[in-house]
Amino acid sequence: MRSISQISSRISAVRSFQTSSIRLWEKYENERYYAPGEDPLKRIWHGLTYDFKRWKRRYEAARNDAFKRYNPISHTKSSNVFDYELMPFRTEVLIIGGGLTGSSTAYWIKERFRDEDFKVTVVESPDRLENTRSMLSSGPITQQFSIPELIEMSLFSAEFLRHAGEHLQILDNDPPDINILPVGFMYLARNEEEAEIMKENWKTQLERGAKVAYLTKSELQARFPFMNFDDVIVGTYGLENEGLIDTWQLLSAIREKNMTLGVQYIKGTVEGFKFENLGIRPEPHYLQEGDEADYSAIDERKLRAVLVKPQMVGASARPIETHFIVNAAGPWAGEIARKAGIGCGAGILAVPVPIEPRKRVNFVIHAPDVPSFDIPAFTDPNGIFCRPHDAGNNFICGKIPTRAEDAKTNHSDMSVDYNEFYNDIWPFLVKRVPAFKNSKVVNAWAMYNDVNTFDDLPVLGENLKYNNFYTMAGFGNYGPQMAIAAGKLYSERIFDSAYVTINVRKYDMRRIMNQKKYKEPLKCSV
Repeated sequence: MRSISQISSRISAVRSFQTSSIRLWEKYENERYYAPGEDPLKRIWHGLTYDFKRWKRRYEAARNDAFKRYNPISHTKSSNVFDYELMPFRTEVLIIGGGLTGSSTAYWIKERFRDEDFKVTVVESPDRLENTRSMLSSGPITQQFSIPELIEMSLFSAEFLRHAGEHLQILDNDPPDINILPVGFMYLARNEEEAEIMKENWKTQLERGAKVAYLTKSELQARFPFMNFDDVIVGTYGLENEGLIDTWQLLSAIREKNMTLGVQYIKGTVEGFKFENLGIRPEPHYLQEGDEADYSAIDERKLRAVLVKPQMVGASARPIETHFIVNAAGPWAGEIARKAGIGCGAGILAVPVPIEPRKRVNFVIHAPDVPSFDIPAFTDPNGIFCRPHDAGNNFICGKIPTRAEDAKTNHSDMSVDYNEFYNDIWPFLVKRVPAFKNSKVVNAWAMYNDVNTFDDLPVLGENLKYNNFYTMAGFGNYGPQMAIAAGKLYSERIFDSAYVTINVRKYDMRRIMNQKKYKEPLKCSV
């Protein structure tokens, strides 16, 4: 029989604090990075040993995994294991912007091709992300547009969101909840000209598969007796696939899914681009003496890498080599393009990407007398919009400014002026729905929208000079509903070399170079 002292000593040994040192094969991701030309011998040795050390780490990780330990060798190279390096040296696709557009693009790429050697990296700036529609938008989903491509993109996104729990579910986790609030959108026409435009748009929507009702004034009054339609002739009302989503919940679900697929997110700032010269062509006839070499070199260079500065104290920018670059920076897409020389050069490079950050303000009001379950998400022809926020008689309202009003706004000032609600919004809300008379403001915020100052429509496509630089921005006035479809379309551009689901070729930079504007009279609100 063991003595009490022996038993107590064994118990204390079990309870003692134990540590394990990091093994040699686990330290490789913190090794020093050798830039090209810095130390050729050490750089060659690092490149030769890098893959072997990575395989060693994955082999050891597989041995300790209950699902992989029976055959760890098969998981050494082909397993979709997340790389733990702080910043990758190279990647196949580098996406600038970690919002809904960038994260959706990464999701569709990895969903299509789940190979860990096909790396997808997303660079995001948290300081800027917190002011975008991906974080602060009310998440409208509607198909009431006049352009067929926008209708089809919204229908695609609505179908995806209907099954988002299945698409974005992670193994052994509950399906994510993106808090869909089904509600129909209503648009109104006050005169014969607006009514004729609305009817033509309605026919286009029906042809594309949208479920939208075209209602006369008497039908509107019968269906929504608590609203005032004295100045209205006709209106349209969405019957299916319309509503509101929690954009933050959707973004979180997509990001978590992406990480399980091997997408790497980097917190940092894009400071510039690295170019590669492919050779100098013969002298152009329009160049003056002494300028030939410089202009020819600039004209022949191609994008090779992105200079990313990680978000940490004392860090400097480091190049990440890549084959494809996606400019999904939202309101700052034009700024990113300028860093690549687009809009700052000659010839094709003289045409800028006309995406600028524009301030938008949303007000949350509490109106106890308004029927929150029966009221539609309506938008007046004057730009005033209102939609239910939850079942507690709370509503989100605001105004889509005209171009003249937008030009007078100080977009660098993100403060909220509550007089804007009481002077410009509230009187129209009370006129449309008299029950809003007893409402009060409970919250408000300002955010940035990515607005195309050329024609207010998105820019989708490669730059004609750099065919590996793809711009995907300008969805500001249409909310986040286009992000899901846009990411799907880019994955088709990579793997199928063409748009398969929806052809959006006409929305690239060529229309801006040719000064050809498309018109969308009815806009969704943010």
